[in-house]
Amino acid sequence: MARAHDAVLSFTFEDERRARTVERSVRPEVGAIAGDRTTATLDREAATVTVTVEADDLVALRAGINTWSTLVSVGEAADAAGCGSL
Repeated sequence: MARAHDAVLSFTFEDERRARTVERSVRPEVGAIAGDRTTATLDREAATVTVTVEADDLVALRAGINTWSTLVSVGEAADAAGCGSL
């Protein structure tokens, strides 16, 4: 069943390698983040990572957007700092 609200977050990186690294760093969180008011899906095409957040209400949607934006930002920062390759 579709949720009432959704947002599509699209992150384009300087190259496909960085996008792949970020995708792999956040993929384990899909389905692992507790909460029954939101769901998220993750896709990557070339240098673009896309996260779709669906939520039952706007408060949950905002929280989901904040969570996924932060996860992607941390994945990108870790890659930039050379914290291992995924």
